[in-house]
Amino acid sequence: MQVSSVNDVKVYNLSYGRSLPEWLSDRKKRALQKNDVDLRRRIELIQDFEMPTVCTTIKVSRNGQYIVATGTYKPQMRCYDTYQLSMKFERCLDSEVVTLQILSDDYSKIVFLRDDRYVEFHAQHGHYYRTRIPKFGRDLSYHCASCDLYLVGASSQVYRLNLEQGRFLNPLQTDASQNNVCDINPAHHLFSTGTIEGKVECWDPRARNRVGMLDCALSSFTTDTKIDGLPSVSALKFKGALHMVVGTATGQVLLYDLRSSHPLIVKDHHYGLPIKSLEFQEQLDLVISADSRIVKMWNQNTGKIFTSIETKHEINDLCLYPNSGMFFLANESPKMETFYVPALGPAPRWCSFLDNLTEELEENPETTVYDDYKFVTRKDLENLGLADLIGSPLLRAYMHGFFMDIRLYHKVKAMANPFAYEEYRRDKIRQKIEETRAQRVQVKKLPKVNKELAMKFIEEEEAEQEAQIKKKGKSLPNLLRDERFKVMFENPDFQVDEASEEFRLINPIVSKASEKRKKKLKRLQELKETGQEEEELEGKPSDAESSESSDDDRGWVEEVQKQHKLLRKEQKLKLMERSQQTPSKPKFFEIKAGEEFRSFNDAARKRKLQKTTLEDRLKHEEKTGTLNLSDTSVGNKLLTFMPKKSEQQKKRQEAEKQHRQERRQLRRSAGHLQGKAAKRKPFF
Repeated sequence: MQVSSVNDVKVYNLSYGRSLPEWLSDRKKRALQKNDVDLRRRIELIQDFEMPTVCTTIKVSRNGQYIVATGTYKPQMRCYDTYQLSMKFERCLDSEVVTLQILSDDYSKIVFLRDDRYVEFHAQHGHYYRTRIPKFGRDLSYHCASCDLYLVGASSQVYRLNLEQGRFLNPLQTDASQNNVCDINPAHHLFSTGTIEGKVECWDPRARNRVGMLDCALSSFTTDTKIDGLPSVSALKFKGALHMVVGTATGQVLLYDLRSSHPLIVKDHHYGLPIKSLEFQEQLDLVISADSRIVKMWNQNTGKIFTSIETKHEINDLCLYPNSGMFFLANESPKMETFYVPALGPAPRWCSFLDNLTEELEENPETTVYDDYKFVTRKDLENLGLADLIGSPLLRAYMHGFFMDIRLYHKVKAMANPFAYEEYRRDKIRQKIEETRAQRVQVKKLPKVNKELAMKFIEEEEAEQEAQIKKKGKSLPNLLRDERFKVMFENPDFQVDEASEEFRLINPIVSKASEKRKKKLKRLQELKETGQEEEELEGKPSDAESSESSDDDRGWVEEVQKQHKLLRKEQKLKLMERSQQTPSKPKFFEIKAGEEFRSFNDAARKRKLQKTTLEDRLKHEEKTGTLNLSDTSVGNKLLTFMPKKSEQQKKRQEAEKQHRQERRQLRRSAGHLQGKAAKRKPFF
């Protein structure tokens, strides 16, 4: 048995390992198992569960007791009884089998579609009847309500063979040139066929009319997929009454709701190989899709991968055992592979011991398939001097490197670096010394840029931790640990300029705290230079510090005034320095003709306006539309602007005034409507 884990999901390959012949003695078997690890891990779940050369299809009966498989060479079918864990019988056929369908609950009625256009029926005793169809068949489905057998193939027609009457009925004529697959919905018996043009046609068996068509080829083209050919339909499967999954020949899987023509999810296998088989796992809402190389299990709601299984040989068919976590693979090898995934469901009744076996393996984990091998890259091989082994059987290529035997890796590494043990011993000693140093008082490392700001955040974090211990609240995130603000403590362009006017005016009280932090930074630098181990500069604030913090609110105004005075002095000094550096030079201005006494005329006009009444001033402003500036109170000014009215506005205002006067003349008063007539009740 081989154990692998993909996406943290354990997958057990129950058919892994070589099989032993029955005629060997027990002593010889024990000797072989002692020398071969694969034989020790071997689990023979069903005896002789294999074909002579290749297995093509595999199915499970409805009652779950029998497994029917077909293969070559010679073309034959084999039936296995799960209750006896052995083969029940085998029958040879005249040609290879394309697909098969179990018509009864057990093995008593089986129909085979052969590759020579024959449809062969088998009963419990053996061969029963065979008939021939006009074209080569590719798939078949059985409609149990009408006893009709639907056959599709290299033709535009869907052949119908009624098993009750024993004759062919009128075929269904499709729009396709060829049909690849077909399936019948078990809930409402809707018949669907997948065409070579990438379409799915749905037919109602009761009326023999087409009820719908889906264009899967157009829907499979997305921005993330690369398609090199026509995506014809290669697999088809129904789930319940509303869901259907379609597989294409280019490796896409499309999940549809029958009420919509657009797929819910498009899943790409990224191998470009045709999808061979599709299954549903209803308990976990999983879709199991298989091409010739890989089996993928993914969630039908989100499309997220659950797990995947890769095999050495090409896959021909997949069969999921109902209501369990076991499934079978028919592949291009004599042995039919059996896989068990405990996450999908329990083991079947006939092999319930697998649950106990897997639980024991999880409790006592053994070496998996990769524990005996070491993954190395090309650079590692060059460092070890094993680059010449590339292409030899000692290295197996995998992804961007190679797998090699772990014993060979340890030997070569010991030869390449004989002092590896001494380096390992030094690392261990260094680790123990660092562990003892961690118990001592450590000096905190501060960033190169904005050290004082980092010190402030550290102090705030420590205060929050103390408050959290007392109140048991949630701690707030710190900027030092946030990657978004990482550049602020690394790039010197983000250095805070504490000597700028803005910083000094906005943070007058912060300057005191910054002085304390500067003193603290000097002490930390002295500690680093001397290398002495002293106590941290942390702890509870002293009485003097607490008194200073209490006086911060009182001295805020004084501190702001001081900062303003200092800024004024600095500005005066700067102006004095500039005047001394650059001597003043005479400036000349050009006066235009007629503008010599404009300012004096404006001043005289303003004085005249101030002496006039308020009504005259308002009229003047309405005419000119000038700006009026007046002092309302100390430190405040009122700014009014009256725009100059245009001629259209004046005409409009005059027209409105005349209209109001006309309305007043024409208006009739309702004063005479008083008395009994006003009090009379309305009547209808």
